[in-house]
Amino acid sequence: MENPFPRSTSVADRIRLLMNVVGQNDVLAIIMNADPDAMASAMALKRIFWRRVRKINIYHTNIIKRDDNLAMINLLKLDQRHIRKMNPEEVTKFALVDSQPSHGELLSKYEYDIVIDHHPFIAQSKAMFMDIKEEYGATSTILTEYLRAAGIKPSPRLATALFYGIKTDTDNFTRESTQNDINAFRYLFQFVNTNNIKKIESSELTRKTLESYKKAMGNCIFIKDRVFIPMGVVDNPDTLVMIADFFIKMADVTWSVAAGISGKKLIIIFRNAGFRYDAGKLANRLFGEYGSAGGHKSAARAEVPLANLEKDVPDGVDFAQFIIAKLRSI
Repeated sequence: MENPFPRSTSVADRIRLLMNVVGQNDVLAIIMNADPDAMASAMALKRIFWRRVRKINIYHTNIIKRDDNLAMINLLKLDQRHIRKMNPEEVTKFALVDSQPSHGELLSKYEYDIVIDHHPFIAQSKAMFMDIKEEYGATSTILTEYLRAAGIKPSPRLATALFYGIKTDTDNFTRESTQNDINAFRYLFQFVNTNNIKKIESSELTRKTLESYKKAMGNCIFIKDRVFIPMGVVDNPDTLVMIADFFIKMADVTWSVAAGISGKKLIIIFRNAGFRYDAGKLANRLFGEYGSAGGHKSAARAEVPLANLEKDVPDGVDFAQFIIAKLRSI
């Protein structure tokens, strides 16, 4: 199918069609870019196909370094591995959760049988089964609805993962969300291990993250109601996410933009607390010609190969000045 389901398609119909995509002799690879929502969604999809396929493995394309994400993996005993450990020749069916193929170079290498996501639909996305609900706050909500439609009661471990996935991706329902997200959140609560939620959330702040915040406070640049935080070279792009999330909490800030270089890419994270602009559309307008850029109204991301900036950012010119010039045009 080349387009997501029409709104009129019931969850019961979707889960029935999903079950028909794989068979008992299939080896299913569930691929994701690991964050709480993606990891929970992959875990739920694996549970849905439990005992229905020959083998299921979960693979992540990114290197996981955030302490809260590592705590989630350890506390909930998530069984997943890096995609470089996957042998594609052994896989008969591919699934992608919380992303679409064009969201990353590693993601685009495979032809997917299943795509389930809540990010804005990209026309090039194709799969035998594709459910993209861009109005939802989290992919975990979609998978929770699938579980309920299939009559599967989530274990405390799975419920805790899905609950935390919704909690983080909606930023405690301060970002775009729907009644469906709230309903899923309330349903999961009865099964959740709240002590594990507390432990995961308390793992976010470490000495290393404090050093990042200290650097950000020294580097931040204010442009009217916008704050730009250039972080230079970063070990982990997730650092930029934490920094952008931190600065958007300021009372007089409508836009928080954190940027840094990771590997051979310039990563730019957008957070928007206002109603006038759409962060995803703005990210695409400012940086779409250079690389991948997009997201939701209040949260977006751009990933630009440095080689694509050679014309506009010649040697000797700071990337920060290039981004500032873009931000002044808002």
